[in-house]
Amino acid sequence: MVVVDGAGVPLGSQLLEASPAEVTLVEHTLNGVARRHRRKIKRLIADRAYDSDGLRRHLRAQKIELISPHRKGRKKKAQDGRALRRYRHRWKIERTFAWLGNFRRLVVRYERNPKIYEAFFHIACTLITLRHL
Repeated sequence: MVVVDGAGVPLGSQLLEASPAEVTLVEHTLNGVARRHRRKIKRLIADRAYDSDGLRRHLRAQKIELISPHRKGRKKKAQDGRALRRYRHRWKIERTFAWLGNFRRLVVRYERNPKIYEAFFHIACTLITLRHL
């Protein structure tokens, strides 16, 4: 999971195995963002996997608006179409994942030790950040 700013520059990240639900990882990932950036977060644009009433309540308590399309079959609508207009900016997040895909060590996982893989991931995020200064 990666938290990026409006330009697609990584602010915080978390690497875990593929099995946990993404909704449960949001809080820990947002805690990884530096305090000076965390105060500036007003909106969190995410995909359908993050659509949860509990997560919406938790983020609303922190004054963060969750912009996520509703999952199929959802009875109660949590937001109207006006907020979902901002969802079209999700391409910036996908572009960041494409930038991370340019680092061959991250695409094919050669490392057996997760700490070494995480170190390469952080180096890639640092290089992406330095390119955008």
